[in-house]
Amino acid sequence: MTLSHTTMSSSSTPLGYTLAAWALALIGWLGLAGLFVYINPNIGPLPWWSFYVLILMAVTGTAVPFVHLLNRRFGREAAPGGVILRQAMWVGVFITAGAWMQRSGLLNPATSVLLLIALVGVEWFLRLRERARWAPSDFDDD
Repeated sequence: MTLSHTTMSSSSTPLGYTLAAWALALIGWLGLAGLFVYINPNIGPLPWWSFYVLILMAVTGTAVPFVHLLNRRFGREAAPGGVILRQAMWVGVFITAGAWMQRSGLLNPATSVLLLIALVGVEWFLRLRERARWAPSDFDDD
């Protein structure tokens, strides 16, 4: 029996993605706390853009364990760590876009549902493309 280097345990994500999630969450939440405490938001556009970048990092890092749990519970096969990180990033993009639209006065239930449908559709097409590019590995029948 030959094991492929792409074989992963279905019970856990790789250590690198877990560390990346912890780093994203820690930097994002600590950065947001520092931004709220020490920075005046009325001095220019930089504090607002910093807020959006930090909220994206914080929500993405925080969403990784929940996305991993949902993939383990409802997925047919184990999702690679890159897919879990990408799906968590979609959660961060959704929340960040919602915060931006709220500040701009554009957020309402219809736009948030349309944004959610668009992001789910993009992820669905990406997963469909990944499944279409799948190639079986060469195992010996011995």
